Amino acid sequence: MEHSNNIKVWDPLVRFFHWSLVAAFFIAYITEEELLTVHTWAGYLILALVLVRVIWGFVGTRYARFSDFFYKPKTVVQFLKDTMSFKAKRHIGHNPAGGAMVLLLLVTLIATAATGILVLGAEDQSGPAATLFGENRYFWADIFEELHEFFANFTVFLIFVHVAGVLVESLIHRENLVSAMMTGLKPRK
Repeated sequence: MEHSNNIKVWDPLVRFFHWSLVAAFFIAYITEEELLTVHTWAGYLILALVLVRVIWGFVGTRYARFSDFFYKPKTVVQFLKDTMSFKAKRHIGHNPAGGAMVLLLLVTLIATAATGILVLGAEDQSGPAATLFGENRYFWADIFEELHEFFANFTVFLIFVHVAGVLVESLIHRENLVSAMMTGLKPRK
């Protein structure tokens, strides 16, 4: 519920997407080969969540729409400079760096899931890509496995940068952005 000193920013779908994605990625990352079925289904869930989020980025609520938080690279760079000097302007929705991070994470998550599907198809001849590979399937499996690991690890790196950015912005603007992603509410200020 919206209070007079708060504004509703993150709708339930955005919050569900965010925390479900956190859980699914964590499960996929820690299971890998030991629990391949769990790993695979967590990867499918990630892909489904990302697809829903991309659609919601065009038709969703105001602060969920890409048009609200995708900025020109020049604006992102200036925002990062302002952040480094603790002078960054507060944004109700995603700030320019946050918007760029959303884009990067969506791209790396799609790349991670897609290469995972290709590994499964080439190595185990299962999943949506099962029929794409012939005699050279192990050659392709090795290539896609390397790419899959690269994108998964790069995504982890981006997650650490994302969390650091959330903490820095929370300190600069004296607001709890983690709480805002749980409740959907931010101070009007």
